[in-house]
Amino acid sequence: MRPLLVLSISLSLSLAALPVAAQDRRPSHCIALVQDAPDVEIIQANWTEPVPDEMVRITYIDHSMFYLQTPGGLDVVTDYNGYIGAPEAVPDVATMNHAHSSHWTTSPDPRIPHVLTGWGDAAGPADHHLDLGEMLVRNVTTDIRSGYTGIEKDGNSIFVFEVNGLCIGHLGHLHHEPSPETYAAIGRLDVLMAPVDGGLTVPLPVMKEIVSRLRSSIVLPMHWFSGASLEQFLSDMQGEFAVDVRQGSEIEVSLRTLPSRPTIVVLRPARLQSGGGAQ
Repeated sequence: MRPLLVLSISLSLSLAALPVAAQDRRPSHCIALVQDAPDVEIIQANWTEPVPDEMVRITYIDHSMFYLQTPGGLDVVTDYNGYIGAPEAVPDVATMNHAHSSHWTTSPDPRIPHVLTGWGDAAGPADHHLDLGEMLVRNVTTDIRSGYTGIEKDGNSIFVFEVNGLCIGHLGHLHHEPSPETYAAIGRLDVLMAPVDGGLTVPLPVMKEIVSRLRSSIVLPMHWFSGASLEQFLSDMQGEFAVDVRQGSEIEVSLRTLPSRPTIVVLRPARLQSGGGAQ
């Protein structure tokens, strides 16, 4: 065996023996581009299975709801509307937006420790900076349409989840292209959840501009209905992004497995099923 190979193996074994502090959050690199990384790994695992070290599991549940899971056992559901499937699945955090009833609920599960609303109150706009140790959850507000001609200032939140060095962003029910200041507040997103309905949120040409500007390593389309708008979005983006259409509802990703070329990964929505799996 060559000396260099022996040294490499010894170093790898030494690093593997180091304890993992799941409660400590690995600093994210929200502004740094990730290049020359291996292809993204797509898997289909039960939501009850432990998440491998350094990974984040993302399950597309329905509409604009995603279920994020970490190695340390933190669970988050986005744009929570009250029903994710398995009643025994109780996330640590539920984020909500109220542009439409399918993105929030007046009766969140009382067992959820942290319910974060994307809209403000009399005290001002929503302002979340929830540090859970392994994960930081923050928000950036945007305006939404109200009635036929009105505007609700700061009525929507783009939620950002910083975990295991990754920045994962969910655009919520976005109604306009973000301002330069909003883009700056969002920062670099490694994984982006983007609504592609083409009408209820922003038109597809606007969403194309948003996705192109953010240029996340992985884009997860959401908020699509018949599939026509999804197909149009994929067609519009195909020259700029790789497209990976999958039949599963889950993806596990880490800094090491981000694709070298920005990739749109299409997941199929499936609610969590009691006992594991999806339905």
